[in-house]
Formats: sequence, C-alpha cells, structure tokens
Amino acid sequence: MAKITDVARRAGVSPSTVSYALSGKRPISDATRRRVQAAVRELGYRTDGGRSRSGARAKVLALAVPMRPGIHVPVVTQFAVSVVTAARARDHDVLLLTQGEGDEGIGRVTDSGLADGVIVTDVQLQDPRLPLLRSCALPSVLIGVPAEADGLTCVDLDFRAAGELCVDHLAGLGHRAVALVGSPPEVYVRRTAFARRLVEGFTAAADRHGLASVALPCGTGRDAARAVVERLLRDLPALTAVVVHNEPLVDPLIEAFEELGMRVPGELSLTAVCPAPVAAAARVPVTSVAVPAAELGARAVHLLVRKLSGAPVPGTTLLPPRLTERSSTAPRGHQGLSGGSGRG
Repeated sequence: MAKITDVARRAGVSPSTVSYALSGKRPISDATRRRVQAAVRELGYRTDGGRSRSGARAKVLALAVPMRPGIHVPVVTQFAVSVVTAARARDHDVLLLTQGEGDEGIGRVTDSGLADGVIVTDVQLQDPRLPLLRSCALPSVLIGVPAEADGLTCVDLDFRAAGELCVDHLAGLGHRAVALVGSPPEVYVRRTAFARRLVEGFTAAADRHGLASVALPCGTGRDAARAVVERLLRDLPALTAVVVHNEPLVDPLIEAFEELGMRVPGELSLTAVCPAPVAAAARVPVTSVAVPAAELGARAVHLLVRKLSGAPVPGTTLLPPRLTERSSTAPRGHQGLSGGSGRG
C-alpha cells in the first residue's frame, strides 16, 4: 500500500503539500496539484488515514506531548496516564510523541500509518501544527483550544472562566486588590492557549469588580517565588489576595509571603488553578479550581474513538470550572479572626 511519502517523492513535493493538494484546504498551484494527482493515480494511493499497510486499523492512538521549556512534567504525566488508561479501556495502545516544536512527529505518524489518530497537547493560540492537522487524513483531537478552532475537535477546561471564578470568589470575600502569579515567561511567549485565556479571565473579572490588579509570570523555584512576591508587594501595596496558576509554586509562594509578614489566610487569601491533590496537600490547604486531567484525557480519547467510527463529534468542548473552598481564603478584614473557611 502506497504511503503519502511515496506520493510526495513521486511528485517531487513534501508530504504536507500532498495533504494540502488532496484536501483543498490550502491554495496549491495547478501544476503542483496535477503532479500530485498523477502520482496518486500511478501509485494507487488511498487517503484512508489511520490504517496500517495491511489495511487494518492499527489500534494505536498517538499522543503528542512536546517537551518544551516551562512545562510541568507531573501535569504532563497526569494527562498521559489518563489518555493511556482511557485508550486501554477501548482496546487501543498509545504511541507517545515528544517532538518539541513543529509537526514532524505528527507527520511521521501520518506517513507511516502507525496510529489511527492523534491527541495533541500544549496547544498554542497560533499553533504551527494546525495546518497539518487540518489537511492530513489522520483524525485528531486537541486538548486545548487555539485562536481559530474551525475544522478541529478540541476539549479543555474553560480556563477563562476559571480565572474569572477565582477572582469572583475573592471579590465576594471583600478583597479589593488581587494579583495573578502565572506560568513561566516562556509559556506566554509561546502564546500557550490555556495560560493566555486564564489571564484574560482574571483581568476581565478584576475589571468587572473594580479591583486593583496585576498579573505577573513566574519561573520555578523558591528564589523566583520570593522575587515575584517582593515585586507584588512593591507594585501593589494594598494586596490581600492572590491567584496562582503555576502548580510548583503554591508552597514556595505561601512561604515567601509568610517570610514577608503576610500569613495565609491571616493577612492574605490565596487561590490556585491546579490539580486538586496539589491544592489539598499544600502547607495551607488551598482554595482551588481543579485542572481535571483525568477527565480531559478520557474525553479526548472518547472523541477520537468516535471520530474513527465515523460518528459526529462537537467542535469544541469546554469543561466548566469548579471551585473548592479550603482554608487559604477568608473575608478581608476578618482573616485573622476567621482562620479561613476550612471547607474542603
């Protein structure tokens, strides 16, 4: 059975150009299109992506997990485990792709027929992998939502709503100055979708409530946490509430605030968007919006298997955020007396 790389070689073009020529989703010159079509006829190539050389399903799903600067490996591991667990329940194995940038890994899977479909993570607003995903025959599901999601199948936590929900909670407790300690700077430089959307939600809710606010990225480690806390207290002296979107920094930030005289929740209320076990195990159990890695992985596998069967699927699925109150938040002005809400 001819592969897309065989067609590309015969036509003298790249595999991506073959995909574009066959899908019609990107302008290709008439001369190039004719060469591709001639090669397809000569080789008997069939655009039935996701099948092995024998024509049978591979019963393998590819998982694209680019190992880029700024990612938090434990969270990536949670997504990978959830995808593997859900795939095995549907009699599929999982092929892990860790190519850091671009669409090379996805292109190799498309060419080889090693996998029936691909789940893509760490989605950017303008993700360089999208043209190939839109044009190739390999079915795909994205855990994340790019700026333009037309023609794609996406699932994610509604991170914009999550940012709003944290601020709404803090505003409801009477706080008037709030900060966001966000992901590492490189995550924003890449325009990673989930991080950008959470900032949008945070900012929109702070403006809606008339709060003084600031949002800062933060690297990893205790030194970075201390530096960002010092800057926050310098730039926003009235600060009494913080939203954290940087899982490894939850405890270091609490420690840094305490070292500078702001106990949680005595003088400072703190919320986080992170996996629930991290929030519950913090030195002060943290009010949080959970990142539902297990549910997102299972949903992605479910959607991909439905696509492989030819069943219709929604374009974008956003899971609503849920906030769990713990002892890290308390009403402004009563924090020292209340000691926090204590509800888990």
